[in-house]
Amino acid sequence: MFADVNAFIADLDRRGALARVAEPVSPNLEIAAVVDRACKAPGGGPALLFERPTGASMPVAANLFGSMTRICLALGVDTLEDLAKEIDELTTPPSPRGFMDALRLMPLVNRLTDLMPKTVKDAPCQEIVKPEGGLDELPILTTWPEDGGPFITLPLVITRDPESGMRNIGTYRMQVFDRRTTGMHWQRHKGGAQHHRVAERLGRRLEVAVALGADPVLTYAATAPMPEGLDELMLAGVIGKRRVEMVKCRTVDLEVPANAQIVLEGYVEPGERRREGPFGDHTGLYSLADDFPVFHLQCLTMRRNPVYVTTVVGRPPMEDYYLGLASERVFLPLIRKTVPEIVDMHFPAAGIFHNLVLVSIDKRYPGHARKIMHAFWGLGQLMFSKCIVVVDKDVNVQDEAEVAWIVGTHVDPARDVEITRGPVDDLDDAALFPAYGGKMGIDATRKSASEGVTREWPRRLVTSDAARQRADAIWQTIAKAGRPPA
Repeated sequence: MFADVNAFIADLDRRGALARVAEPVSPNLEIAAVVDRACKAPGGGPALLFERPTGASMPVAANLFGSMTRICLALGVDTLEDLAKEIDELTTPPSPRGFMDALRLMPLVNRLTDLMPKTVKDAPCQEIVKPEGGLDELPILTTWPEDGGPFITLPLVITRDPESGMRNIGTYRMQVFDRRTTGMHWQRHKGGAQHHRVAERLGRRLEVAVALGADPVLTYAATAPMPEGLDELMLAGVIGKRRVEMVKCRTVDLEVPANAQIVLEGYVEPGERRREGPFGDHTGLYSLADDFPVFHLQCLTMRRNPVYVTTVVGRPPMEDYYLGLASERVFLPLIRKTVPEIVDMHFPAAGIFHNLVLVSIDKRYPGHARKIMHAFWGLGQLMFSKCIVVVDKDVNVQDEAEVAWIVGTHVDPARDVEITRGPVDDLDDAALFPAYGGKMGIDATRKSASEGVTREWPRRLVTSDAARQRADAIWQTIAKAGRPPA
């Protein structure tokens, strides 16, 4: 695992996976345009390091996680399936059958204990402390022409519930209003928003710390859709196989990742709102301007030679697709704890995460697909699933063309479509009302007589085993002759 983002960037450089841009490039639209071009390249393009952003003294790193290879490297696995398997084993320890079995499980218990975050006294993120520092010292990007201004797009925003003391680390965009204030885009369903609601009810100022450029594992963990009450630092510890080091802030009663590049310390006042947006979002559309809480910066700390780490969102595919794909794999074993019939699930890039969810199930009884739909709509942030397509277990949901074929041949819209209403993402501007709208489930499984199909269900076209083996051999001969398929 990488000790910090500097080590990750250096490793990408050694592997030839990093493109250095030595010429001056403006943080105002130009850097984002280059990043967008990289993200749209086959396989996600290279990671980018802009060494001389105009008007700034520090480099800008972007698209660090924007490929399957790089997200696996960041999380320390060969494949995301390896990570899912590890999470599954950790959360499903075998029941001991005797004293010796219990002893064998002790390393697992010790491992969980050893992954608790720890506080250190000295940290790289506080090598420089600037009580009067300002956001104008950072090369914060303006991404799209109609954005309301520059936005910090990959922050780790840290708060504590004023009553319970429970910590939340989330990634919430922050529009820069001036050198000492930003917007705080706490969507109403997120943990940070709940902490803010509690603080407002109590009439208290909410202290906030923002870490920029933490190590890759912690950066991923902050984007993960963690269930309420679970600490992102524990997830980072499990994936990184080590305790996350934290350091006390200088001006607020919070801890921040010791290995971060830059830290913003400040607060949000109860009742204060300011118009934020528009913002060119991951939907590929501008999210509309609205009133959000205001973050006040009161101290800036950083490394001596920091790197400003950012991400660019827009019409998919973008870098955030690979972060979302990691969550898809990491949380599948956890979802199966509640809904064990699920075989696999997939969130296509073009579907923008929860707008389109493909699920395969081990169908056991009539109406089973609809039970799965409603289970998703009632399970954590899966409640945002706008359109769910449920298929049988022999359908590969990672193959979107196969799912489209099955939907086209297995679905009667008059029978197989479920329409309901409920919470939707704050960013869904197509919804009936803000954060409330329609959802659709499509049952593309084989139907039984009790589901209204009395005719024989048609069989798929599959050649014989002998013919397939013969074809494989002939195809190898064709390939060796220099005539591979076009």
